[in-house]
Amino acid sequence: MNVRSAHTPSFDVAVVGLGPVGSTLANLLGLCGVNTLVLEREAQAYHLPRAVHFDDEAMRVFQTIGLSDAVLPHVILSPGMRFVDTDGRLMLDWPRPAEITPMGWHLSYRFHQPDLENVLNDGLRRWPHVVVRNRCDVFAVDQDEHGVHVRYEDLSTGRLAETCVRYVVGCDGARSLVRRFMGSPMDDLGFHERWLVVDALLKCDRPDLGNHSIQFCNPKRPATYVRGTGNRRRWEITVLPDEQTQAVTQPEQIWQLLAPWISPDDAEIERAAVYTFHSTIAKHWRNGRLFIAGDSAHQTPPFLGQGMCAGIRDAANLAWKLHAVLRGGAEAGLLDSYENERSPHVREFIELAIRLGGLINTKAMEAGLATGQPRDNAAAKLDVQKPLLGPGLAAGHMALAGRPAPQFFLPDGRRSDDHVGYRYCLFADSNFLAGLSQGARTTLINADITVIRSGEAAGLDQWLLQQDVQAVMVRPDRYVLGAARSENDFAALLAAVQSPAVTPMTAESSLA
Repeated sequence: MNVRSAHTPSFDVAVVGLGPVGSTLANLLGLCGVNTLVLEREAQAYHLPRAVHFDDEAMRVFQTIGLSDAVLPHVILSPGMRFVDTDGRLMLDWPRPAEITPMGWHLSYRFHQPDLENVLNDGLRRWPHVVVRNRCDVFAVDQDEHGVHVRYEDLSTGRLAETCVRYVVGCDGARSLVRRFMGSPMDDLGFHERWLVVDALLKCDRPDLGNHSIQFCNPKRPATYVRGTGNRRRWEITVLPDEQTQAVTQPEQIWQLLAPWISPDDAEIERAAVYTFHSTIAKHWRNGRLFIAGDSAHQTPPFLGQGMCAGIRDAANLAWKLHAVLRGGAEAGLLDSYENERSPHVREFIELAIRLGGLINTKAMEAGLATGQPRDNAAAKLDVQKPLLGPGLAAGHMALAGRPAPQFFLPDGRRSDDHVGYRYCLFADSNFLAGLSQGARTTLINADITVIRSGEAAGLDQWLLQQDVQAVMVRPDRYVLGAARSENDFAALLAAVQSPAVTPMTAESSLA
């Protein structure tokens, strides 16, 4: 290897792993014009089901990368989840509204992961500066002051190769090699249970199974039913401590466990595997030029359907910051805000999933039921509010900082994100903007900020009034940087956009 190849990065970012999180991250970096290398061990996307749910925020990210229209034919809407006892009585109800949420999309989507991965991976072909190399198994990442040396084996030829990049993001799953090279242990939150996951294809209509997800809170053997797309149905069934994995995955045992719902006359088994549901968070998400995202950084029990969603949020949070450092002249310290913001956020989701797991396995029913809102003569209702980001980027009036910003519809029917793109956006009262000093107006004009004024989007005026603010600065990942009630607040927002830095802020939980 010559001196130049050893010290001159060939790419800005290497993404290790091409699952939904790695592919979303690569699409976002492609959108930003960042030279990106994706290294994936497998030849193609895994063909069997895995994740089955994503939310409005994930769909909003797919909208940002221009793929929501391609994703929509592959999804169905979920009406919600119900927790029932052994007698079928409803204990906790978690409905999903049929209306569009403030994110601009529906709250809950069901999907078949291979379909989603195909859409995301096909989307990478749009970006000439994103290179995907399949059948490449990374075995070492070594960083120095110049960049990161990534060594991998081309499994199709058996040849060893090496490249130098500025940053590496490990999206390489729960056994992440990148995390190991970072030296980041996992923080164990205490939930570890074996569950048999069975994906079935119905041979006939079974409307009696229902469209809701159902958590069967049975002390003898908790189970979950999930309606999938088309004729796909999933059951997740607890494996008892004295049961062997090989035994419970035998066809006779599988059909015995499924007997309360279906028989071999009703369906065929597409996949059956025992998984251990974990609750862990990496202690460190960054080590110099190395980062982790998705399952590499956190694992959660599936009871909230937030595993993949959390990884998509990781990608959206990190991509624009990498771009700001690589292309926008921002200080590398901006990248510290990634872990600061994302780790507490995902921890709250995992802790709620653990509480719901206690309800399902009937080991901690009071804690699980306490997550819902009591109702007279009805089961408690669960209404999960997304938590705030952890302390990170904030400026101006901070009452809204760290919250997802709403998306509005423009007069031509477009969603506001389509007009904004993957950049900063300012929602502002027109009169407030008109009253700014010449210096503030000039700074705003020269900044890379899309401005949407009151009267230019349906519902914006009312929202600003409800929040009691004159303007709100929204980051490229659609989270609020801060708000303005005065020109001093506004000047602080502009300064933070021009030179983003980690700012201490109080992040109170908003999880139900």
